[in-house]
Amino acid sequence: MRIAIGGFLHESHSFAPRPTTWEEFRNPGGFPGFVRGAAMFDTLRPTSAPAAGALSVAEPRGIDVVPLCWCFANPAGPVTEEAFERISACLVADLATALDAGKLDGVYLDLHGAMVAEHFPDAEGELLRRVRAVVGPDVPVTASLDPHGNMTALMAEKADALVPFRTYPHVDMKAAGARAMELLIGRIERGAPWSRAFREIDYWTPLTMQCTMVSPMSDVLAERARIAQNNGVVELAFCFGFPYADFEGCGMAIACYGENQAAADAAADALKSYLDAHEADFAGGAIPAAEGVARAIAVAGQEGPVGPVVLADTQDNPGGGGHGDTTGLLAELIRQGAPATLGIINDAESAGAFHQAGEGAEVAVKLGGKSDGVPAEVQARVLRLTDGCFTCTGPMSAGNPADLGPTALIAIGPVKVIVVSRKMQAHDQALFRHIGIEPAEESILALKSSVHFRADFQPIAREVIVVAAPGPVLADPSSLPFAHLRPGLRTRPLG
Repeated sequence: MRIAIGGFLHESHSFAPRPTTWEEFRNPGGFPGFVRGAAMFDTLRPTSAPAAGALSVAEPRGIDVVPLCWCFANPAGPVTEEAFERISACLVADLATALDAGKLDGVYLDLHGAMVAEHFPDAEGELLRRVRAVVGPDVPVTASLDPHGNMTALMAEKADALVPFRTYPHVDMKAAGARAMELLIGRIERGAPWSRAFREIDYWTPLTMQCTMVSPMSDVLAERARIAQNNGVVELAFCFGFPYADFEGCGMAIACYGENQAAADAAADALKSYLDAHEADFAGGAIPAAEGVARAIAVAGQEGPVGPVVLADTQDNPGGGGHGDTTGLLAELIRQGAPATLGIINDAESAGAFHQAGEGAEVAVKLGGKSDGVPAEVQARVLRLTDGCFTCTGPMSAGNPADLGPTALIAIGPVKVIVVSRKMQAHDQALFRHIGIEPAEESILALKSSVHFRADFQPIAREVIVVAAPGPVLADPSSLPFAHLRPGLRTRPLG
């Protein structure tokens, strides 16, 4: 059996201030950069990437795996036309070369599902269309997806199966890749496609309500598993949607694959009915930053269990399209004199100034605010300097290499800040440990993240507080100026 493997991952925020260029795929923070050909598998095996899970299934079975190309960029604005065409051309050309070398039995793709390109809003649908055009209608194609994908009818049509992760925080990325490979092998051996059903849900849920560690999303995933088992379908794919993209195919969606059409339709309809009936459960959001900081200071000062109070700066989440450099929460921490450590401020210019000054120096800078024009004018003391290179250790990203460029730990009164040169969502304790901070020993940790932080930080937290400070990843995205959504889609539950 001969199977080609490739990947092209991006989560695109239609209203984020900066587009995603080719350079962001070459040098992302927290994942390997663009890799092509024979080096791809050695690069991915130690990581948490879904493609590593696919390899863990295929290689022990003696399957001849053929590398295409693979890349990832941190969430930001839409992918530029140049970057999309350059990467798509590489993937399709490598696929054509693989076909010239011999028959392909199948193709596995490691995709995100929420990529928007400047000229193709449904970017994964377009990529799958191109792949299908090259391999023809009879070669099976499966793909793993992030559940924040805006899974579209075109994606479901062009793939034999789509397999989203089941968790948020995403601690099962490799498992989803493995599942997609298992389904691909099963589809090849079956010799015929499964029946499929596709359904769209007519409301959005905010990111902060999509965490599968707690209700209501944990209840939805349990119901999804029950429905899939009761109806005997091979995959009941459910994507939560990414509520910051602006095109007709956005929103929660279901794609079901079964031995017959009746089973696929029944399972898809049952899950849709459950989601429709529980719309009110997803109403919720974040509290203002001033209120959250005051609460954190009060809790941190109480006697009781050890561990930090965790503040989640959800609206500047680098994992949702934020640039990781807004200063609203930082300003509030400084104003209230909070004994806090903030990770991160993404500001290469300031990080360079701190490195030039050296450890122990006092430096006046306009910190952050490069994306929104609102920096914090501060006098900072440089505590430690690093090259920003470390290996992630947490449940989501263990084994992933991080390269955040010149990095500094600074102090502004009682507030400490990690300043980096490339953004990364603060979802891994290694970000703090690499610069000499033990997260469990801090009083307050302020994290640029919405939900992913919970996998590694919730177990050590006295309390988690989600706050809303200025940033593009709005806790209530319904206020964004959408112009291209399908009629009838509610941009907030019950909205």
